[in-house]
Amino acid sequence: MSKVLENMSFDELLELAKLQQSQINDMQFQIDQMKRLMHGAKRERFIPNQDEKQMTLPFDVEPVEEPQKQQQVITYVREKKNRENHPGRLPLPDHLPVEEIIIEPKEDTTGMKCIGKEVTDQLELVPAKLFIKRYIRPKYIKAEDDESLTHTGVIAELPVFPIEKGMAGPGLLAQIMIDKFVDHLPIYRQIERFKREGVKIPSSTINGWQEAVCNLLEPLYDTLKHRVLSQGYLQVDETPIQVLDKSKKGKTHRGYHWVYYSPLEKTVLFDYRDGRSREGPSILLKDFAGYLQSDGYKVYDLFAQRKNITLLNCMAHARRGFEKALDYDKQKAEYAMEMFQKIYAIERKAKEENLDPQQRHTLRLDQALPLLNELGKWMANTYKTVLPKSPMGKAIAYCIPRWDYLMNYLKDGSLEIDNNLAENAIRPIALGRKNYLFAGSARGAERAAMFYSFFGTCRKNNVNPFDWLKKVLEIIPEYKVNKLEELLPQNLEL
Repeated sequence: MSKVLENMSFDELLELAKLQQSQINDMQFQIDQMKRLMHGAKRERFIPNQDEKQMTLPFDVEPVEEPQKQQQVITYVREKKNRENHPGRLPLPDHLPVEEIIIEPKEDTTGMKCIGKEVTDQLELVPAKLFIKRYIRPKYIKAEDDESLTHTGVIAELPVFPIEKGMAGPGLLAQIMIDKFVDHLPIYRQIERFKREGVKIPSSTINGWQEAVCNLLEPLYDTLKHRVLSQGYLQVDETPIQVLDKSKKGKTHRGYHWVYYSPLEKTVLFDYRDGRSREGPSILLKDFAGYLQSDGYKVYDLFAQRKNITLLNCMAHARRGFEKALDYDKQKAEYAMEMFQKIYAIERKAKEENLDPQQRHTLRLDQALPLLNELGKWMANTYKTVLPKSPMGKAIAYCIPRWDYLMNYLKDGSLEIDNNLAENAIRPIALGRKNYLFAGSARGAERAAMFYSFFGTCRKNNVNPFDWLKKVLEIIPEYKVNKLEELLPQNLEL
């Protein structure tokens, strides 16, 4: 190796040194990002050095000479806090039921006059309790038929149960699903909680209940799927889930939940696929037409080639690369970050002023478009001056081929600037993975997709998921199939 170096010219040695330094910087950047991922803050926060709204002090502070050491007596007047400005106790919500407890004085109040009441509210909790709901149906016969050998009795019909001849009521079934897919409590932990109530329910029984509920709700899930895919604007993202591989004992393979979110109607759809290839979204979105917003994953580029689909990319993902480059190319990264701040300030303004889509469209063209044009030109010029493998080079290289897709949000005021709403819908899965680790089968992952869809839509529409599911389980067995859309979380009256 030394002989090779001896035969190289100075320019060749300089190029080799630059290449090696670039490789070292790239490896250091990867190490820094891994450390940040493991131990650092997840929030991508940027505070510019000079805030335009930050006022400077109206005077110069002269340096103070160190006083000679001497004993001083310091006196001060303590200011009494103004209790009138204290926020007080947390107000309790009006919708909660109230249990009134009247406490009379220990003294004899005979002959006294009540001049008022002092009311003290306390927030209390009664833990969930199992109980038996017993249906008793009296049987009747006509009096004249009492002595006859053959007679027809009269008895009321049982209400329709979610699971025919099953002992689990709709409230219990709903709570099992809520515990698992909203509060991320695995089934074995639920079983332990039932044991504390003195009730032993085998895991096989609960799994049977879950399968029966899924079969019951399958048509409603299909209705939700059709509803989401009929929207003209979808955000899409994907997240991994480990699934137990039945062919290899004790092994799992990586499947994926693809999430499709409709910002216009606030509906969420999760779709399970056994991989991250383009096959999954291609099948599901084969009849979709409208705007499709995603991150920069290349699988989605396929949809940009379809005449009936306009592809949008996520501005938050474009910004992310420059935030990571702040420690490596401060001046350039800060310029880009400040430009993104100005662009996002326009979005906040539209939200704070509650602008309708047409007004937001006009505001973006007037204020955001010039900023984006300036930022795009800056990226094109700056990319020529940076190393392609550097953090700044990577950040710009991510944006340049996607720039048209990033600017497509300007076409309609109903569109969002980024894909964050879809990413937020995925968060419950990330929490669930930490608790139940993997799905027991592909069918289990599909069941999870169904309930993440229902409960994600509940969350987006501020619907109590337990109240919604319990009511649906009570009425869906006899509900008309052509009216199932009425049972979706955004439509059902609770």
